[in-house]
This record gives sequence, C-alpha cells and structure tokens, in this order.
Amino acid sequence: MANKTVQLEIKRQASPDAPSVWEKFEVEWRPGLNVTSALMDIALNPTTADGHATTPVTYDSNCLEEICGSCAMRINGKARMACSALIENLEQPVRIEPLSKFPLVRDLQVDRSVLFENLKAVKAWVPVDGTYDLGPGPRVFPQQQEVSYPLSNCISCTCCMEVCPQFTEETGFVGAATIAQVKLFNNHPTGSVLKEERLRALAGDGGVQECGFAQNCVEVCPKQLPLTNSISDVSRDVLIQKAKDFLRG
Repeated sequence: MANKTVQLEIKRQASPDAPSVWEKFEVEWRPGLNVTSALMDIALNPTTADGHATTPVTYDSNCLEEICGSCAMRINGKARMACSALIENLEQPVRIEPLSKFPLVRDLQVDRSVLFENLKAVKAWVPVDGTYDLGPGPRVFPQQQEVSYPLSNCISCTCCMEVCPQFTEETGFVGAATIAQVKLFNNHPTGSVLKEERLRALAGDGGVQECGFAQNCVEVCPKQLPLTNSISDVSRDVLIQKAKDFLRG
C-alpha cells in the first residue's frame, strides 16, 4: 500500500520586489507531522509536486515548541504558529503564506522589527542599574502574580498585530502585544517607576486610542493572553494620566 502523503501549496517570493508565485509540494505523512516539519522535509528534497527542482522554502523557526514566536505565518488563511499546527488537523491542500502586515524578506520570512521598536518606545523593561547589589526585590503577592504571569507569556509572535484591523501604516497602532506589556511592567513593583512615561507614550499617535476593540487579537493569541482586558485597563490608566498632566500644566 502506498504511503499517505500531504499536499501543500506555498506562496513564494524571492525578494520584496520579485513577483510572488505559488508552488505545490507533496511530502510523506507521519504521525505528529506539523507544518514546520513539513517545511523541513521539503528542504531535504526541494522538488515540487510535478517534479521540478526548486529551492528550500525560507522561513523563521527556532524552538519548535511554541515558545520563541518566530514561526508565525498564515496557514489556511489563519495567522498561527507553524510548529503547533498539526497537519492532521488541517484541511488539504495546506495553503501557507507569509504574514501580510509586515515587510517581506523572502518566501515566508517577514521583518517584524516594528514590534520591538514599539516595545522600546514604551520602555517595556524593568529598570535596574546593575552596577551594584540592590538587595532583595519588593515582595509580589500571589494575587498579583496571578495577574502578571499570563502577560509574561507573550512570545512576540505578532499574530495579534496581523489580525488587527487597526494595525496599519496609516494608524501606526502599536498593537495589543505592546499594550499588554505596558500593563505587565506598570504592575511590577520596580518597573512601575517608568509608569508615567509608558502611559504618555501610549497617549500619542498610534497609541491605545487607536484600538477599535475588534477582539481579533484575543481570539488568535496562541498563549491566550488577556489582551482585551489589558487594553481596557491601560486605556483607563492613559486617560487618568492625561488628566493628571492637564491639571499639572
């Protein structure tokens, strides 16, 4: 009996300025096969389904266990992680495309540095000098840990930005992931020293006011972060900060 095979259709583009083409591939099915493994199989024998030699598909990947966030792509029209997308749960042919909201590098690889620029803009870190021993940190009670821990699970995959109708070049919206990190670090006993700066950064163009509450982000998030709750909380804090700044001025 012939081995069971999997059909894949992959959108390819050699460079940002090159025309895009669709190539069809066929790989052997095996239990537990995911999209990343299928792309690895293609790399071992880069030949299309009709027998034409081609090049290995370019894509980002690292941890293979939905932790690093690098293998985000559109699979059957949905933004998701390739490493956790099991072939047996996908309709065939499996259509694979790069994320559409970010500059293309090649094939399935895109430049998502806008997220990290946004995180830098809101100072998404805990400020620690590091040149001398500060002693033990402030105590964080379990109730606060339960609120903060889910937000710390963000893997910077940018799926929330991909599906957000407000994340466009026109709005410059920072996206749900950045706003959730503002809540995380503003709630941190040490990180809160930069709270006002973070809130002011979100009060300007592209800030939290751009959110239309479509809630696509919370539906697609692979780590199930409470994104809409975070946006609501940060929106309130931004308004309070703006009022304080007005009264001070």
